Amino acid sequence: MEEIEDPTEHLHEQINERAEELVRKTESRWTLFVAISTALMAVLAALSGMFAGHHSNEALIMQIKSSDQWAYYQAKSIKAEIRLLLPQNLATKTPGAEKKEQEDVKNTAENYEKLSEAHLQRHIILARCVTLLQVAIAVSAIAIITRRRFLWYIGIAVAVGGLYFFIAGLI
Repeated sequence: MEEIEDPTEHLHEQINERAEELVRKTESRWTLFVAISTALMAVLAALSGMFAGHHSNEALIMQIKSSDQWAYYQAKSIKAEIRLLLPQNLATKTPGAEKKEQEDVKNTAENYEKLSEAHLQRHIILARCVTLLQVAIAVSAIAIITRRRFLWYIGIAVAVGGLYFFIAGLI
């Protein structure tokens, strides 16, 4: 008995081959998008980490300068009090110039404190950026390993949050 040849069988195979080719092409394009977006996230994370470190260092330097100014202020205060207690100054008690200089030193110390706090705030904001971008990179890596697009979309959303903090940390 002769087997009847199905004329659509060849057509069916061609359709399957084309469908698999399209899936591979689409999969390849998606993989490329994930790779590029993850590389951009890594660059932003590196820049954010660098800026966060810079602001952390600046906060520390400003705090040290503030402490130095407060120590100088206290030394000036002690010196002024000692001068007032000297016998030749007991009658006059006019520390005008020293009080003005003390006030200038105090203002300088307070300005350094404010600068330190501002740098620390920027450091915190940029550290949040780094954290979010690292999470986004990890989620994107999991997305590529598991071939789950929705995970990549979540990674992109988290990266957008990191980008917000990056911009906020720069302004």
